[in-house]
Amino acid sequence: MPPQTHIADEVLLDIYRRANLVYQCDEKFRNLILSGTLQILYYSPRGQEILAAALMAALQQDDYLVTTYRGMHDQLAKGIPARDLWSEFAGKGNGTCKGKGGPMHITHPETGVMVTTGIVGSGMPIANGLALASQLERDNKVTVVCFGDAATNIGAFHESLNMAQIWKLPVLFVCQNNLYGEHTPQAMSTGCKELVDRGIGYGIRSVQVNGNDAFAMYDAAKTAVDLARAGEGPTFIEAKTFRFFGHLLGDDSHYIPAEEMAAAKAVDPVPAFRSQLLARQIPETTLDKIDAELRAEVDAAAAHALESSYPDIAELRRDVYEEEIAA
Repeated sequence: MPPQTHIADEVLLDIYRRANLVYQCDEKFRNLILSGTLQILYYSPRGQEILAAALMAALQQDDYLVTTYRGMHDQLAKGIPARDLWSEFAGKGNGTCKGKGGPMHITHPETGVMVTTGIVGSGMPIANGLALASQLERDNKVTVVCFGDAATNIGAFHESLNMAQIWKLPVLFVCQNNLYGEHTPQAMSTGCKELVDRGIGYGIRSVQVNGNDAFAMYDAAKTAVDLARAGEGPTFIEAKTFRFFGHLLGDDSHYIPAEEMAAAKAVDPVPAFRSQLLARQIPETTLDKIDAELRAEVDAAAAHALESSYPDIAELRRDVYEEEIAA
């Protein structure tokens, strides 16, 4: 039986497109890195595609996003063009940050992707600042900040939630809880069992959801976004998920029990969502057409990045603080 939902087919297909763009980009990145064609640090978001796609489908393009170095799924789902993101990952001059940010520091204000942080837990105070600006300027924008489960142990998490609640900021704190902080399971690093309880402690509206369920994730995100835009303040979402690879590519994830990994892959969220759409009588030809279009888009983006040039040496001292002051 297909899930009973009020979500329109158009929205579900939008989520499907976003998730499969992430899926295909991740597969292409891993293939090119493992073949030696591309040499970069890479943190695979495999297994977390649906979470990001459903979350970003609930936003407007000009809403703000702050994410982490394991954030390719967030960045693509928010709308960064694949070719621009690929060029930045490859360090090329036509990337989103002229190739000077790299995978850990993707920024693309045109689609609301304001900051990608490489320091665990550092994005939340930045998100509060963006949300405060929106509140003062009355621009009706909502800020989303994504982070992992380990980031809820950082002081900035607690300070940010407290401040956001006091000031009723239009911000969503989204913990993508994949159960492992780098190489450490949550139970070995975190005192409480359910992270959602931490938001409740600060009086924030707090929701725990299966992030791999597109229907539940979209509903949770859309409700939180609507409340924030209506001036009702922040929401903390603990979205349960899993990652199918190690902390970074090359890590064999030996610290994850084999049966736990197998159980997660048995309910792989991307093919599971496709099956749900087919059960809703969405034609298979429609989904196949989307897949083919995305495959061509990703192939073209990868080729574009590989063929593009590295930044000119003149860029070495450009876009730094010293030069901006002088200008």
